[in-house]
Amino acid sequence: MSVQVAPSVLASDFANIQREIEMLNASEADYIHVDIMDGVFVPNISFGIPVTEAIHRHAKKPLDVHLMIVDPDRYLEAFQKAGAHIISVHLEACNHLHRTLQAIKGLGCKAGVAINPHTPVHLLEDIIHDIDLVCVMSVNPGFGAQKFIEHTYEKVSQLKSLIYKRGTSTLIEIDGGVNLKNAPLLIAEGADILVAGNFVFSAADPIQTIHELKGL
Repeated sequence: MSVQVAPSVLASDFANIQREIEMLNASEADYIHVDIMDGVFVPNISFGIPVTEAIHRHAKKPLDVHLMIVDPDRYLEAFQKAGAHIISVHLEACNHLHRTLQAIKGLGCKAGVAINPHTPVHLLEDIIHDIDLVCVMSVNPGFGAQKFIEHTYEKVSQLKSLIYKRGTSTLIEIDGGVNLKNAPLLIAEGADILVAGNFVFSAADPIQTIHELKGL
């Protein structure tokens, strides 16, 4: 299977969000990545349920919703109703991660777990069989256009080994600072989905940039 691409609308032109979503619809993108930030779990506020609903109204690609928020359980159903296909919660924000993942699946969504750069992969050992997707943060969450953290390659390799050892079909997603230089190395270590925000939306030709990522 070729690598999948999930452009992050955090880097899009919010004043022309319909146009941006229609551009992604016309591209080879597999998902539309929607970053939800609450200003508490991360030091930034992005957007919430109404904007997610607006994106979904125009989207022809499934929404990959990344909740960078405290107490995500309170909002799972709301984001499912807003159009989420995948809902990812942060390991660091969940007191009862197994229960949260079961709740996401109970809503009919794919269940993802995101881990911050400082969080070791081995903490997923006892829950990996319940996770559809692990979102490995390759920058500190909260802002776009950050520099890629080099240790991510090793984490992806460790995670791929864990998935192989446990015999699960969990996908590995990379979020933060992805570009054409580091993407081939991430894919070689086992990455399945590449989130790209600023790299796509600041490009002269975003559709061509997505095509180039898909061709790796």
